[in-house]
Amino acid sequence: MPRVRFAPSPTGYLHIGSARTFIFNWLYARHNHGTMILRIDDTDVERNTQASLDSIFDGLNWLGLGWDEFYRQSERGDLHRKMAEAIFAKGMAYRDFTPLSADTEEKTHSEGPWLFHAEMRAMTREESDRRAAAGEPFVLRFRVPRETREAVTFTDLVYGEQSKGTADIEDFALLRSNGIPTYHMASCADDADLKITHIIRGQDHLTNTFKHVLIFEALGVTPPAFAHLPLLIAPDGSKLSKRKHGPVVSVTTYRDGGFLPHTYVNFLCLLGWSPKNDREVMSQKELIELFTLEGVNRSNATVNFSEDDPFDPKAVWLNAEHLRMMPVEELSKELVPFAKAAGFAAGNDFDAKMLAITPLIRERIRTLKEVAQVADFFFAEELAPYDSAELIPQKGDAAMALSALSKAREVLATAEFNHDGLDAALRTGAADLQVKAGQMFQPIRVAVCGRKNAPPLFETLAVLGRETCLHRIGRAIQQLERDAKPAEKSS
Repeated sequence: MPRVRFAPSPTGYLHIGSARTFIFNWLYARHNHGTMILRIDDTDVERNTQASLDSIFDGLNWLGLGWDEFYRQSERGDLHRKMAEAIFAKGMAYRDFTPLSADTEEKTHSEGPWLFHAEMRAMTREESDRRAAAGEPFVLRFRVPRETREAVTFTDLVYGEQSKGTADIEDFALLRSNGIPTYHMASCADDADLKITHIIRGQDHLTNTFKHVLIFEALGVTPPAFAHLPLLIAPDGSKLSKRKHGPVVSVTTYRDGGFLPHTYVNFLCLLGWSPKNDREVMSQKELIELFTLEGVNRSNATVNFSEDDPFDPKAVWLNAEHLRMMPVEELSKELVPFAKAAGFAAGNDFDAKMLAITPLIRERIRTLKEVAQVADFFFAEELAPYDSAELIPQKGDAAMALSALSKAREVLATAEFNHDGLDAALRTGAADLQVKAGQMFQPIRVAVCGRKNAPPLFETLAVLGRETCLHRIGRAIQQLERDAKPAEKSS
């Protein structure tokens, strides 16, 4: 069975690309009945922060997918050093006593032709041991086998055959001069010890893989299978980065914006992967059934956002679709925290009221946070001011609006306050006034909701209740009457 891992470094908040890597690993493990491992790669003590670690767990816990095993790389340092020393004992690494600053010990030297310090690589073991015993600091470097091997090759499950000449690979560090293992050494040591079978990670790690293959081979371990995922890029074609794009690339931005966790999972799956049937809206069960690495694309995927709107339109559309498919009870529970955060107050019956409102607004919201704009009038003691012209029905005038509202107040005082009772009573009232039903309903809708665009009228009236409806209709009548007085004086 496959064993996969997600290995974030706690040096910033959980990035959208990191979240996708976690999801793809998780889906691969679940699809193949394997094991999902979370490993915190926290050996960079100078850059690690507790806030970053908290962000990683907050984001992953929000996704709700979970993991099977958990490790902290910082607790496994002895293992990393032991494996590095085993490579050294085989003659496949050497001590480099060249004075280097801490930030250059692990330098890739990709900007120049540096490969190794010849005198250090050629130093005898006896001389190396003597200088080390004397306390001289050194970096332990891998001895890239340029004399005996032309290239390092591997087959990537996404990008195919990969090869790099050993003449282009520098003698990279395994241990820093302070004895702390480098990323390359620690990562490979843990992957070998944890028996990772598949390494699924971002395409930006592909160039590291040649070094990792060498380390695995030096440890006497068959390298895992590698699958590198296409990059996520911004609308301008640049790579998404925390530094450049800020909160837009943070998982919690979508969480706080009112997206369902599964919507976000569904959305990220479509960034660089597609099922054979080209479906877009999928449940967790369907994603597990459909996910394969063969469906991962090689082309980079664009996350669309702007300065005004941090959310990708595809994500917004997916969220609306998933909201509509949720059982009302579940959706209501998800809406409650956002409604309370908006300042809505309904006493002890808040949850019950939200449950009654939910089916009326489900088709009108795209995110949970939009409950603040769509359902505000259900919770307000008094409506915000609105233009009394909104009360006037199509092909009607203020007098028609006033008579419709007066009739509604009369009818609603005794009507049965449910859908059928309200429907019958108000249609009878319209017939009594000899106006169309729509001309009767519009003034009522604006009077009780404060706007024309509102949920279905009869259900809305029933949720608001008789007392609130009569009070708001009375206020609307007063508003129309006040507006009419100046007109009468001028005539």
